[in-house]
Amino acid sequence: MADASPKYRTPPTDLLPAAAVASDLVVTAHDGLPFWQYMAAGSVAGVVEHTAMFPVDTVKTRIQAGVGAGRCQFSLAGVLRAEGFLGLYRGLGAMGLGAGPAHAVYFSVYEISKEFLSGGNTNNPAVHAASGVVATVASDAVFTPMDTVKQRLQLRNSPYNGVVDCIGRVVREEGFGALYASYRTTVLMNAPFTAVHFATYEAVKRGLVKISPDSVDDERLVVHATAGAAAGALAAAVTTPLDVAKTQLQCQGVCGCDRFSSSSIREVMPAIIKRDGYGGLMRGWKPRMLFHAPAAAICWSTYEASKTFFQRLNDKKVT
Repeated sequence: MADASPKYRTPPTDLLPAAAVASDLVVTAHDGLPFWQYMAAGSVAGVVEHTAMFPVDTVKTRIQAGVGAGRCQFSLAGVLRAEGFLGLYRGLGAMGLGAGPAHAVYFSVYEISKEFLSGGNTNNPAVHAASGVVATVASDAVFTPMDTVKQRLQLRNSPYNGVVDCIGRVVREEGFGALYASYRTTVLMNAPFTAVHFATYEAVKRGLVKISPDSVDDERLVVHATAGAAAGALAAAVTTPLDVAKTQLQCQGVCGCDRFSSSSIREVMPAIIKRDGYGGLMRGWKPRMLFHAPAAAICWSTYEASKTFFQRLNDKKVT
């Protein structure tokens, strides 16, 4: 990572279209890429992000599922002692199958929505937030089934023997709808999460650039990573209660998790409060923030690096 910044500089202005040079270079340098390139960049970013942070996600899932609450606590060290290194990565295959396509949809829809809604003003926080909400509704439709499978495989003593076995048993025993039981809650969680995330990311990025505009070329990677980390941490903290509800819906009836008669958060949240008190709604907030801060930094850095690659590739074709 130490030698990444020199390779990650903004292309020279003589290689960029005139419109990009005339406008705010930091924000719009990569705007106008073909749709498939946004999808490819997003897909790479999603897979890298989730793979790097998967052990922390496993711990978060187990804490939020509430199995054995008050009797045992989960930690990275605890999982390693009980199940070994591979225990931290159960469900990684499901994540890989879902994260790539979902992030491809996520970032491409975000970029297209931002361009459509901005009316030429790419620095409008409301546009960033609205574009993020549109993007998450679309990407969650792709990712929710695999997220459900991933979370069930992450549970301690999970009864499933891999992705295919989990999908088959869930569909046979609970119906296809069980894979989407948490979709409404996921959207309700990710809509404000994404709105806060994208608005914070764009705002922090602009703020950092204003602090040191003369050295932005050398600090571009640092800018994206810092802005992403701040955005991920804030959005994660704000939406933890909805994430707890989502996890319990996805893991219901497995490994001792409570089962609910509907997929409504109006049933799930009161049940959590009744069992664990209001503190139960914040279960797992620390690993959630520990996941999303570096995950967002990794994701945004990878995404912007991929866009830089495609931009330079496109410039070479033009010249």
